[in-house]
Amino acid sequence: MSTLFDHDKPIYLQIREKIEDQIVNDQLKEGEQAPSTNQLVSFYKINHATVSKGINQLVEEGILFKKRGIGMFVAEGAKGMLVQKRKDAFVDDYIVGLVREAEKLGITEKEIVQLISKVKRSESE
Repeated sequence: MSTLFDHDKPIYLQIREKIEDQIVNDQLKEGEQAPSTNQLVSFYKINHATVSKGINQLVEEGILFKKRGIGMFVAEGAKGMLVQKRKDAFVDDYIVGLVREAEKLGITEKEIVQLISKVKRSESE
């Protein structure tokens, strides 16, 4: 197995996330051909079924589509769908907990915004 993968998460999910990242980061644009299953198998030195599982999930969600005999392509609107999905996950994974903890601590919305601004400034320095 390749050392490029995190052992705590299924490889097919990591393959899927790598392709999603390429779409979100504009390395793969809508309408462009995505790497083939065979290319990914060869590059990562992993099982064909593992790669296919990740790719097929993206096809089922309408992120990629197959052109028979040609390959996989990035669907129109794929980037927007992925960005929205990640924004929703961001709210669920981070914002909900942040708001709940802030309420417990008596931190106001204004203070939260100030704290976020402070962190962003220190990160950019």
